[in-house]
Amino acid sequence: MDLEQLNYYSKKLSYEMDSYHLYIALQEGENVVVVDGRTEEAYALEHIPGAINLPHREISSNTTNYLDKEMLYVCYCDGIGCNASTKTAMKLLTLGFKVRELIGGLDWWKRDGHATEGKSSQNGREIVCGC
Repeated sequence: MDLEQLNYYSKKLSYEMDSYHLYIALQEGENVVVVDGRTEEAYALEHIPGAINLPHREISSNTTNYLDKEMLYVCYCDGIGCNASTKTAMKLLTLGFKVRELIGGLDWWKRDGHATEGKSSQNGREIVCGC
């Protein structure tokens, strides 16, 4: 067994989350906050239900002082062609937050059949918290 490769995959899983596992976490009422790191305009057009909009360019200790550092923040953007989720996760991490990045972003969320909110919302599986 290649221990270096095993370590890589283990770390990767601790840094990322896929849309299925995010959906389940939200359904089960886990301490997860979904963060859209895109612009306000992109967020208004379409976003994951319940997500907060925190554009990565505006993240600072002042713009995040209301956030609970005990929560897990799952950051996303448009998809694999966008790095706003990485920038959002990196900035939140440097401010002391626990973060993960959503693999595939909004694109894969929609491809997996989940509903979205906003002006261009998509029907799909709704998040119904069984808390």
